[in-house]
Amino acid sequence: MAEVSVVLPVFNGAATIERAVQSVLHQDFRDLELIVVDDGSTDDTASRLYTLRDPRLRVIRQPHRGVAAAANTGAEIASAPLIARMDADDVSHPRRVRQQVQLLRQSDLDVVGCSVRIVDQSSQSVASLQRYEKWINDETVKAEDILALRFVELPLVNPTILARRNYFELGFREGVFPEDYELLLRAAHKSYRFGKVREVLFDWHDHPGRLTRTDSRYSAKAFDNCKRQYLLRGPLSRVPEVDVWGIGTTGKPWLVWLSTHSNDVRHGYDINERKLGTEVHGVTVQHPSCLPYADGTPLLIAVGAEGAREVIRPQVESLGYRIGGDAWFLA
Repeated sequence: MAEVSVVLPVFNGAATIERAVQSVLHQDFRDLELIVVDDGSTDDTASRLYTLRDPRLRVIRQPHRGVAAAANTGAEIASAPLIARMDADDVSHPRRVRQQVQLLRQSDLDVVGCSVRIVDQSSQSVASLQRYEKWINDETVKAEDILALRFVELPLVNPTILARRNYFELGFREGVFPEDYELLLRAAHKSYRFGKVREVLFDWHDHPGRLTRTDSRYSAKAFDNCKRQYLLRGPLSRVPEVDVWGIGTTGKPWLVWLSTHSNDVRHGYDINERKLGTEVHGVTVQHPSCLPYADGTPLLIAVGAEGAREVIRPQVESLGYRIGGDAWFLA
């Protein structure tokens, strides 16, 4: 039995599958198996896989059922107590698996990711994704930050995840939502422990044909619906009222959504002087200096300006709020 099983679903990935497979087989952590689930590819994926010779490589072919089903198939077949994900168009750096296993065990975690380079097909940095890369690599590294910021975006890049097998046994679900984000939110709701290796150990390739760019399950609307479902299950469960910081482009949709549920907005806060004293969607806007000390009422912080969260966080913490405990950032 291997110590780590790497699960790699692929559909029509002939152009990149060999590179991805070799990046796993050339890890400096040798006690692993690689399970490639060919999800009904119609290109040369299968023939390219069968040219690769390594006793640790297993190729499973199945009819095309989608990435969630393929990943679940791989996890079911996996023999190791730890399972890692990988995608067919990405590259794992040689130290990735070893570093993640060490962090998971030393810190007694359930799920770990790593920092990434977001690159194009020429391995050049993608300028439009530099802010997101910074958020992944700098803002969501500590365990408490991963949980506190999970309603902003997916804080662990899915193909970088290495976890105890019970995480993957929860199963990726099929639906009109991002299956990787939904699994992470579900695991967080069940109190799984998360972490991240700060070192960049993964090249995450962005291109126009990537599922996250072409499939409606990864649209902004689909992400929002997923966030709202788990906010209602968790932080907003059995809560009669909330406060909202941010009544701008990011915050207004949350105000509208809250008005359709049983969570009344007690106070709204914004730094825009033109909004102060006005009523937005039935909520009177006050300056954040009026924010009271924490009294158990959840505070939802819906701000989108770059650097705003870093400024707001110490302000709310000085009033006794715990980010991820009774205050959450939204996007």
